Amino acid sequence: MKKTAFIIIICLIAIGWTCPKKVGGIYRYFWGKNDNYNIWIVDGNRVRQKIYKEWLYGGNEQRYIFNPKGEIWIDNAISCEEFDLTLAHELNERHLMAKYGWTYEVAHDSSLALEQVIRHNNRDICAAHEASLKKVSVLDSYNVKEIRSLPDSIKLQNIYRVPEGVRDGISIWIVDGYMVRTNIYPDFGFSGNDMAYHFIPPNEIWIDGQVSCEETEYSIALEMRERQLMTEGQSYSDAYEDAVQMVQHQREEMETLVKAHLKIAVPDSLERDAGVIDPDEKEFTLKLY
Repeated sequence: MKKTAFIIIICLIAIGWTCPKKVGGIYRYFWGKNDNYNIWIVDGNRVRQKIYKEWLYGGNEQRYIFNPKGEIWIDNAISCEEFDLTLAHELNERHLMAKYGWTYEVAHDSSLALEQVIRHNNRDICAAHEASLKKVSVLDSYNVKEIRSLPDSIKLQNIYRVPEGVRDGISIWIVDGYMVRTNIYPDFGFSGNDMAYHFIPPNEIWIDGQVSCEETEYSIALEMRERQLMTEGQSYSDAYEDAVQMVQHQREEMETLVKAHLKIAVPDSLERDAGVIDPDEKEFTLKLY
């Protein structure tokens, strides 16, 4: 028996058989589901180092053979401002290759065109929202004005970048943090809400567009919690500390989840130039929020 197993191993080696290399440490954050696909934010640097040196922004299994089926990957190096666009791109690209067997190049170009539609739509939504707002105070919750030369109230201009939907009645917006720090409040960092900053309109949370997509959901969770506690009467400092502790617990839970997820088997061939038609592929419905 041992002799037979030894001979089989020798034969496999002789014909060039090897076990595929597996790479761990790829997954960073599970964003959730969209169109029945699991959306994972992954360590783009590690993908480029260990699997495919030209990988960037995102990926799907129709283009990349190493990308597990049923998963959309988003590079953690991109900002929250680009996340929804990248997700829409990958979902659309994968659908066109799986449904119609389109080449990667054509599906990719179609997805870039879709991005442009979304970008222009975001621009129009943000401009209309900004135009509808009344003047806002430039003070924070401690009634501090960080730019003393400003009037007590101002009209918001060129602040809003991407609408991120509504959660529990609170509108989430990606904003231009650089413009906020330049023209309103130099100490604005990462995110804020209307209870902590009087220059943020009622029932809104702002996320700095420079925040990485990996940090976005943590920032939103922190602001939602902080805002809730402040409406219940807590001070900003107490509410902030409570929210930070809650988010820390979320980080620990996510770390446990990603460590338990699969390692990536690296095949000899890494990419496809044309889609593989999936007879079960259904019509595509884009849902960003």
